[in-house]
Amino acid sequence: MNGRWVLSGLILLTPALGWCQSREIRELQRDVALLGDQVRQMQRSLDENLAALRVLVQQALDSVNKMNTTVAVLDNNVRERMREQEKSLVQPIATASSKVDQMATEFQALRETMAELSARMGKLEQRIVDLGNTIKVLQAPPAPPSLGATAGPPPGVSAESLYASALRDMNAGNYDLALQEFTDYLKYFGQTETAPHAQYYIGEIYYNRGELDSALRAFDLVLEKYPENVKTRDAMYMKGQTLLKMGERTKAAEEFRAIIARWPTSETAAKARSRLKELGLPVTAPRKKK
Repeated sequence: MNGRWVLSGLILLTPALGWCQSREIRELQRDVALLGDQVRQMQRSLDENLAALRVLVQQALDSVNKMNTTVAVLDNNVRERMREQEKSLVQPIATASSKVDQMATEFQALRETMAELSARMGKLEQRIVDLGNTIKVLQAPPAPPSLGATAGPPPGVSAESLYASALRDMNAGNYDLALQEFTDYLKYFGQTETAPHAQYYIGEIYYNRGELDSALRAFDLVLEKYPENVKTRDAMYMKGQTLLKMGERTKAAEEFRAIIARWPTSETAAKARSRLKELGLPVTAPRKKK
C-alpha cells in the first residue's frame, strides 16, 4: 500500500520538475541572447570609432602631403627669384649671401615644424594600435581557469574592463588609480597581448609624476619581460628620456643610438635623432682612441 502511494507521488512530481527545468533553460537562453546582443553592439561601436580614427589619420596625411607640395613649390619659386635677382641686380656678394642664410634659417624652422607634425602623427598611429589591441582583447574569449591556481582576479573583473578602466583613468590624470589598475592587470593578466602596454604605461605614469627611479625600473621591465613587442621602441626612447632627466647624458645617448641602429626609418628613430641633435651629440658613437 505504501509503495503505491510513493509511486503515485513520483508520477505527480515528474511534470513539475520538467516544467522547472524548462523554465530555467528558457531563462538561460534569454540571458545568453541578451549577452550576445550587448557584445555585438559593443563591437559595432568599436568598429565605428576605429573607422572614424582611420578617416582622421588619412585626412591628416593628405594635409601633410599637400603641405610638402606647397613647401616644394615655395622653395622652387624662391630659388628662381634669387637667380633672377643675381642676374638683374648688382649687389654685393655679402648681401646676397646674407639673404640666402636667412632663407635657409626659415626653411630649417619649417622642417622642424614638419618633424613635429610627423611626431604627432606617430602618436596618433600608436593610439590606433592601442585601440586595435583593446579590440583584440574584447574579441578574445576569456581564458579557462587554471587548475590549482592560488589567486585570480576578483569576481566580475575581466582583462578588457580592467585595462580600459586603467587607460581611462590615466588619460583623465587619475595617476594613483590608474597605476593600481595597471599593476592589478599585470598581476592577473600578465600573459596577454596588452601586458607590455600596461607595463609601459606604468613607467609613463612614474615619469609624468617625476619619480624617475621608478620610471626607469618600469621601462627596463618592458625590455626584459617583453623584449619584442610594439612598445619596445617607445620603452627604449622613454628610458633615454628618463636617463636624460637624471643627468645621465651618456647612457641616454646610448639608448637613442640603439633605437636608430635597430629601427633607422621609424618615427621613434627620428625623435631619437632630434634629441641627439638638441644635446649636441653625434648620431653614431665616437670611436675610442687606441
